[in-house]
Amino acid sequence: MTPQEFRALASTPNKYHAKAVIVDGIRFHSIGEANRWFALRTLATNGVISDLRRQVRYPLAIRTEHGEFKRAYVADFVYRENGAEIVEDWKGFVTGDYKIKRDLMRVLHGITIRETGKGRAR
Repeated sequence: MTPQEFRALASTPNKYHAKAVIVDGIRFHSIGEANRWFALRTLATNGVISDLRRQVRYPLAIRTEHGEFKRAYVADFVYRENGAEIVEDWKGFVTGDYKIKRDLMRVLHGITIRETGKGRAR
């Protein structure tokens, strides 16, 4: 880890007490997310999944009589498994904001997010 990477980590506290980590030059929000990336990378290397990507942005926009609601959901991981696109989110803690975005992804894009991690919704 370079001194610049260390300073960047030290200056970004997380309200859920997750410890950000930089591995191979990639910044992850938590150690759990980094571990999941390496597990998925291994699956990709072995041909179990393909087209593995990180931090994929999906627009969430709704027009109402009061104006337009514009947000975005950023998926931790997106990949192909058995021909289907999988949108995955590693959760240490499920927030209300995430639940709204998860529901909007289902309604607006027809995508059900695969939740992994210790805080995944039940």
